Amino acid sequence: MNAFTIILLVLLTAVFIRARLLSFRAQSPSDYSGTGPNFSLKKHLNGEILSEGLIYGPNGKMSNSFVARMFGEWQGNSGTLTEYFTYSNGKQMTRKWYLTLGTGNTFTAMADDIVGEGRGIISGSTVKLTYRIILPDDAGGHTLDVTDWMYLTETGVIMNRSEMRKFGVKVAELIATMRPSPRSKPIHPSGSNGYDATSEGKPLQ
Repeated sequence: MNAFTIILLVLLTAVFIRARLLSFRAQSPSDYSGTGPNFSLKKHLNGEILSEGLIYGPNGKMSNSFVARMFGEWQGNSGTLTEYFTYSNGKQMTRKWYLTLGTGNTFTAMADDIVGEGRGIISGSTVKLTYRIILPDDAGGHTLDVTDWMYLTETGVIMNRSEMRKFGVKVAELIATMRPSPRSKPIHPSGSNGYDATSEGKPLQ
């Protein structure tokens, strides 16, 4: 074995160790077991959710952005999360997730463009979900391996980061925020033109 081969093996080993120990994939749900606030799918993926996100290509440059409205509904341990995306290139897309809580802190996730079942783990303030997604034909139709992390903040906003890989090579990354939709507010501010919000619901006299 010559010196060049040895150097090459050392470099490849270093790259492998870095990818496994010093990167996004190095995270484990156990790393966040003691963190808070506690993430609850039935609570934090429920009702109307607004989202904005950025998508980065393999060269690290932003390739697209989106806004989305999501609607979560639950009956017992089964729920749905319907997502309506509008991308900066004008494309629109809808996805409906079917979520099922399992034993302990596990759950499964299914959708029309997902291969089989996605596997999820809830740990402290985080959720890790892994699945295989089939891209639309106009995006190449490739099947990608996705690792999706969601981090719940103290304000109730969810920070979402995802990596998409093909044959182990990262081809895209997504960063997004997810926040509960603001509650409806009165048309007239309290106190203006004699309007008093505290009078709503009081019987007329």
